[in-house]
Amino acid sequence: MRAGVDIGGTFTDLVLSDGGSLKIHKLLSSPDRPERSMLAGLETMTPGGLAALRQVAHGSTVATNAILERKGARAALLTTAGFRDLLFIGRQDRPLLYDIHPGIPPPLIPRERSYEIRERLDFHGEILTPLDDEALDRALDQVEADLVDAIAVCLLFSHINPAHEERVKARILERGIVREDWQVALSSEVLPEFREYERASTIALEAYVRPVMSRYVGELEAALGSETSLRIMKSDGGVMRASRVRQTAIHTALSGPAAGVMGAFHLAKMAGFDKNITLDMGGTSTDVALIAGLPEPRPESEIDGLPTRVRMLDIETIGAGGGSLARIDAGGALRVGPESAGANPGPVVYGLGGEQVTLSDANAILGRLDAEHFLGGAMALDLAAGQRALSALARQMGSSALEAAQGVVDIANVNIDRAIRRVSIARGYDPRDFTLVAFGGAGPLQACEAAARLDIPRVLVPAAPGVLCALGLLIADVAVEYSRSVMRPANDEALLQLRALERELLALAQSELRQEGIAQGDMRFTATLDIRYEGQAYELNIPFDERAAKSFHEAHERAYGHAIRWRVVEIVNLRLAGIGAIQKPEFEEAAAFPHEAKPIGEKASPKGGAIRLYDRDSLRPGAAFSGEALVFQMDSTTYVPADWNARVDGFMNLLLERA
Repeated sequence: MRAGVDIGGTFTDLVLSDGGSLKIHKLLSSPDRPERSMLAGLETMTPGGLAALRQVAHGSTVATNAILERKGARAALLTTAGFRDLLFIGRQDRPLLYDIHPGIPPPLIPRERSYEIRERLDFHGEILTPLDDEALDRALDQVEADLVDAIAVCLLFSHINPAHEERVKARILERGIVREDWQVALSSEVLPEFREYERASTIALEAYVRPVMSRYVGELEAALGSETSLRIMKSDGGVMRASRVRQTAIHTALSGPAAGVMGAFHLAKMAGFDKNITLDMGGTSTDVALIAGLPEPRPESEIDGLPTRVRMLDIETIGAGGGSLARIDAGGALRVGPESAGANPGPVVYGLGGEQVTLSDANAILGRLDAEHFLGGAMALDLAAGQRALSALARQMGSSALEAAQGVVDIANVNIDRAIRRVSIARGYDPRDFTLVAFGGAGPLQACEAAARLDIPRVLVPAAPGVLCALGLLIADVAVEYSRSVMRPANDEALLQLRALERELLALAQSELRQEGIAQGDMRFTATLDIRYEGQAYELNIPFDERAAKSFHEAHERAYGHAIRWRVVEIVNLRLAGIGAIQKPEFEEAAAFPHEAKPIGEKASPKGGAIRLYDRDSLRPGAAFSGEALVFQMDSTTYVPADWNARVDGFMNLLLERA
């Protein structure tokens, strides 16, 4: 038996694969101890309990939350003399061009815990100034006095020659300043690529979250037992064994959202849709991504304004979820999010002590959540409390409770609209050419109205939308990647020399996949090059073959509208990606016989008319109906507006299209 577990801010979602059949479960998260809800859910849904599990794949927000809430480890930075202020100077970019006082987030490692070491390499990796052991010991005396949990080491040009960084680590361990070797993070191991600031920022993030993630994963492994292997979702859409977290913890920073994208991609492709926009809306946030063919990781991202060169899926995250709080701001305008009620106290209608209106409360008052069918009937909703809270907000607005509820929903939809525009129109894609794949507990509630705003022609709601991130964890393959900075002209001689480096990286990738338990026949590898015109500041990723330079010109013309074919082309990085295919749950397509779906009842709409009610489990392939309607299931509720039609395909997806 294999399980996928995604822990969100409000709910913990679980999917169990047992002999080909899938079983789903959902329960409230425990924010103070996120593993508690995970273990409780696994114990409840697994026949034979935790001891019967053989593998668990887990999507975690622990690293992300540690960064966002500034609750990571107490870390120190060791760097080359003269570069102590590297994290503070940065690139001097202005996030908002006309903001006179921009809010630049402070580095995770403060200046008083940044120390200089006398040493210097040139850009070929040759030693200009030998490592000064006495200066190193003086710096380590201060580090030891600081009582840090982790140490980041980022020396100039160590991505070419790691010798000095390795000596620094050896000395730290020799003196016993930290207990475990994983508490020392070397930039030459985590990110052996050029660009000093981005490398320093990435290794600072790594040192900041590594102890937090190591403790968390260690507790999970102990609770699951030695017979159960634990894999953690990476930000690039693959999974890795839990022990790798102690070497590359920053790779888990967008763990949960990446699982949802991979699950949505897999199910939409099976249904025949290759161009998709994913809408993952949970209790706390909404994640939006665009897939035009295959999910593509981007080489550089930001987490709360802090740059990292770790490859992540291109996901736009906003603070809009079922628990997003509604309020009237100082100017009298209605705001929704980014603050959230979370799992505790949660929305007012949950009856757990919440007092401030949330998006879920607004949907409940509009009749889009049903008191008798929420969470499969396992959780009652206090609609009267929700009505009182909306009435109080309405008095501030000078409107009716119904108008206030509609205003909250409309503003949430505007926020979703902006996020979709950023991943589509702003990047040259027409959303009218795509299918919106809606999932998460709240995604199917908002999807049709969000799609209508952008003329997206259809919405696909998977069979189990509320736990799709957990299902994506069972679908995701094991992924590894190695990179090296090379900085060479893209000529025949350089390409030939890079083949030797490619073989070296290939051997590392094969070894790691074997440690993951992947058979040789299930491995596949791809080598690519980051290429630019000489003097450019950014690169394009191109397949590694004899046509690399020509392919770069063509890619540059597609991306920027022109190519400078007479300009020297420079190879910046060589990348070797390895994929270890895992056994995935099988989905069989059933024959779809068109027929009209039978509702299980109807209720009065607060706006007039009737809302028809459907049970998702009773909808067979080929079933069709039109809105206004609600479709109930344990893990989510789908809202079908009055001008939309719905049908069920052979994979039990619900396809919604405008009439």
